[in-house]
Amino acid sequence: MKIIRSTHNTFIKQLIQLKDKSRERKKKGLFLVEGAREISLAIKGGYQLETVLFYPELFSNEQLNELTNQQINTIEISKEVYQKLAYRDTTEGVIAVAKTKNHSLDDLHFNTEKPLLLVVEAPEKPGNIGALLRTADAANVDAVIIANPKTDLYNPNIIRSSVGCVFTKQIAMGTTPEVISFLKEKHFNIYCAALQASVEYTTQDFTKSSAIVVGTEATGLSDEWLNNANQNIIIPMQGEIDSMNVSVAAGILIFEAKRQRNLK
Repeated sequence: MKIIRSTHNTFIKQLIQLKDKSRERKKKGLFLVEGAREISLAIKGGYQLETVLFYPELFSNEQLNELTNQQINTIEISKEVYQKLAYRDTTEGVIAVAKTKNHSLDDLHFNTEKPLLLVVEAPEKPGNIGALLRTADAANVDAVIIANPKTDLYNPNIIRSSVGCVFTKQIAMGTTPEVISFLKEKHFNIYCAALQASVEYTTQDFTKSSAIVVGTEATGLSDEWLNNANQNIIIPMQGEIDSMNVSVAAGILIFEAKRQRNLK
């Protein structure tokens, strides 16, 4: 087994670039996954691992064998190297180098007759994106679509805040016109969370093929979405403000759809 103890090692320098720079991740088609649970979910989600690096004082050979359960290039690293690569303060001593996926709309496939999708337009904050992906996983939606993406999906902050849920659901990306065209072609009812021309979300029937669309708290959804919705929907506010965190709003809407579907 190869052992790397120097932070000046060329390979380690390349991995630091992958951790820190979206441009390098896109150029190489690689990204880092930190933590045993996240790596396990990546493997389950069909991601191909190129290399697994581990710091033996935190993560043993036995744990490594249980985690990967396949022939993968493994490298033992020193504490100094691990600290350079690790993104989290509390972590488990294992990091994987994985290949990115193609998140094309054309690659989406549905195993249910009437799929339920979460669509998010122009999300930017990694923490919000991670929370949205956790919501999608918790509700077991059929896919997540990101329209006009502003942030690299493989940003370490997204992987961390999603606790690996970035790997558990189908995720596709495209421009807003591309996503709307895809939804209409596949005969989805489009429900846009918005203040304008809206009805209460509980009045709608989400049991057919449905796409629940949310925008950012700062700007909401673009007019293109609002003009193409089957119905704009609203969560009635009972306090002083007229909006809530996007992941909270998405959770309320998605789980109402799940509640209706469970009644069928």
